[in-house]
Amino acid sequence: MEHRIVGPGPYRATRLWNETVEIFRAKMPLRKHRCRFKSYEHCFTAAEAVDWLHELLRCSQNFGPEVTRKQTVQLLKKFLKNHVIEDIKGKWGQEDFEDNRHLYRFPPSSPLKPYPKKPPYQKDVIKFPEWNDPPPGTSQENIPVRPVVMNSEMWYKRHSIAIGEVPACRLVHRRQLTEANVEEIWKSMTLSYLQKILGLDSLEEVLDIKLVNSKFIIHNVYSVSKQGVVILDDKSKELPHWVLSAMKCLANWPNCSDLKQPMYLGFEKDVFKTIADYYGHLKEPLLTFHLFDAFVSVLGLLQKEKVAVEAFQICCLLLPPENRRKLQLLMRMMARICLNKEMPPLCDGFGTRTLMVQTFSRCILCSKDEVDLDELLAARLVTFLMDNYQEILKVPLALQTSIEERVAHLRRVQFQKSYPEVYQERFPTPESEALLFPEKPKPKPQLLMWALKKPFQPFQRTRSFRM
Repeated sequence: MEHRIVGPGPYRATRLWNETVEIFRAKMPLRKHRCRFKSYEHCFTAAEAVDWLHELLRCSQNFGPEVTRKQTVQLLKKFLKNHVIEDIKGKWGQEDFEDNRHLYRFPPSSPLKPYPKKPPYQKDVIKFPEWNDPPPGTSQENIPVRPVVMNSEMWYKRHSIAIGEVPACRLVHRRQLTEANVEEIWKSMTLSYLQKILGLDSLEEVLDIKLVNSKFIIHNVYSVSKQGVVILDDKSKELPHWVLSAMKCLANWPNCSDLKQPMYLGFEKDVFKTIADYYGHLKEPLLTFHLFDAFVSVLGLLQKEKVAVEAFQICCLLLPPENRRKLQLLMRMMARICLNKEMPPLCDGFGTRTLMVQTFSRCILCSKDEVDLDELLAARLVTFLMDNYQEILKVPLALQTSIEERVAHLRRVQFQKSYPEVYQERFPTPESEALLFPEKPKPKPQLLMWALKKPFQPFQRTRSFRM
């Protein structure tokens, strides 16, 4: 029984949990063990469970080779808490699992996680705002009507309409392409692109559409520096100066141009701890709580790298600008530290790359409610993000071009409906062009003299050429 790939879709974290539990119960080797002069059948030690499960997670494409032994121990603690396993005496529920020789076994039944129940959703795509849609809050019933004094003329008009002589008038709204319309187009088309990439019938179970802010999308697309980093309008939401200075110090190590204080042995470790403490005390992860399911769903596309990058590009556009800026600066620092061969070890127990993932994964992606696999999923996402952050944190050009063309088209329609005469002068139709510039008769091709003659005949000898 192999660990099959769990693709994108709703409840992906729960599906991964159930898949892992089923494989662990079905494939974990069980044998006879002795403990305190007593034999126990069909059980395993904690260390054996850690060894086997760690290898399973590292070989799984859902998690990857970056999974550490410590993370595997944490997952087994959750197995014990949720009664997936129990100790040899039948005890469970306490997170006292340790990597040792203590004996454990499987209970007779291991209930899987139930899927949350949500109201059924309709199977359709995001609805774009149409030109003919009336503005919100306007309808024929809400139009105020003035009292009309009945006279002979008014009676005749009403009678004419009733018998069909005069067509009845309807109120037609002349739509103006307002800023709110443009924002709604950006939001609708962005979500529609994401839904198409994920291959879902609806985004309702992976994303609360009401919480998506169209202003964030537009700001993340247009308010950027030459390096592609978001520029904030509200400077109070910037990174503190001391954090930004510390990040520049490690990113440019050992060439710290703005570093004034002298360095000492272990200075780089203290600077790194300062950065880790700041990001570790954020009230909300950089990818926000309400986008957790969306990012976890995109993790199911990692086997198709280009598709996954495009999906992450769109998801990152939904972030608040201050979160996107902090993420861009953090990922750039992490990537430079990992590639810097002159950087001394920042931790004795881990390599630099593993340390970056373990330190910052939880401040980048985390669920609001306790999710059993959120640590493994966050590590998987941060690993992929480190390898592709330059592409992921770019603005998707195809999406931007498509939306800009849509907005430009609607503005042309607005101008045409508002000023038909001016539009006709500036943008003539093929019919009006034909009247203004009639086609000239095409000259007939001249006949060449040789075309009237007989086809060329091959040369034949005659008697006059004979010797």
